[in-house]
Amino acid sequence: MGLAGKSNELVFKIGLFVICSLIFLVIAYPLYFIVIASVSDSTLVSTGKVLLFPKGVSLFGYKEIFKDERIWQGYGNTILYTALGTFVNLLFTIPAAYALARQEFKARRVIMLAFVLTMFFNGGLIPTFLLMRDLHLTDSMWVFILPFSVNVYNLIIARTFFENSLPKELYEAAAIDGCSHLRYFASVALPLSRAMLSVIGLYYLVAHWNDFFTALIYIRSNHLQPLQVVLRDILLSNQVFANGIGLGGDLGGYAQRYADQIKYGVIIVSTLPILVVYPFIQKYFEKGVMIGSIKG
Repeated sequence: MGLAGKSNELVFKIGLFVICSLIFLVIAYPLYFIVIASVSDSTLVSTGKVLLFPKGVSLFGYKEIFKDERIWQGYGNTILYTALGTFVNLLFTIPAAYALARQEFKARRVIMLAFVLTMFFNGGLIPTFLLMRDLHLTDSMWVFILPFSVNVYNLIIARTFFENSLPKELYEAAAIDGCSHLRYFASVALPLSRAMLSVIGLYYLVAHWNDFFTALIYIRSNHLQPLQVVLRDILLSNQVFANGIGLGGDLGGYAQRYADQIKYGVIIVSTLPILVVYPFIQKYFEKGVMIGSIKG
């Protein structure tokens, strides 16, 4: 390679580094700003004086959030719904995807069509609510788990993986040794599907963690409310507090000064667990995120 070629390669690498750095800053800075804003004086934040470092540092927002007993109950509920819900999702989705991926299963196209139709048509909110009520799932923790056991998009991804990533010869070799479908699925297919399982599990986990609409519609008991609804209630009460309703002039100004700390603190409290979990499965996510889009 000549000097011109090396020079062009160096320019390309520098340009690529600059572009990647800009993309990283665009993604990372808003999260960083929320962190420093959650411990900074709200007045300085709203006037644009907090850009790179926190100013007027105070943990008032976090103290107000965590002294609310509903936070801990909401955390417990959400962790339970997320863990149990993700387990049930995988328990139904993965075996169904494996069965629908088997060429010898004659009814697979009809069943898959029935699944896909649900992506385009549904009964609507009111019929769904009436169904949940008749099944006695309203105001119950099971309404977060049982009615939404299978996500069709995730089912398609898992089925595509089983169809295209596991060689047919692998099952034929196992069948010659007397391996049944169930044993092949448990002993061969699942261990080779860790990347796909991690990605599908992450999709389900995030969906359960962020789910608040289900609680708004079907849950009435306060002790069953997930974290997202509890944080929403804190934000609403904080807004009233910040507007100074029922407060004196000085106290109202004090409330306004720290109101945004609670708002930004709520964002951190609700997203931090997912940010902590993600690095442990990132190595699988990079490989598995393309599972449903590449055939080969």
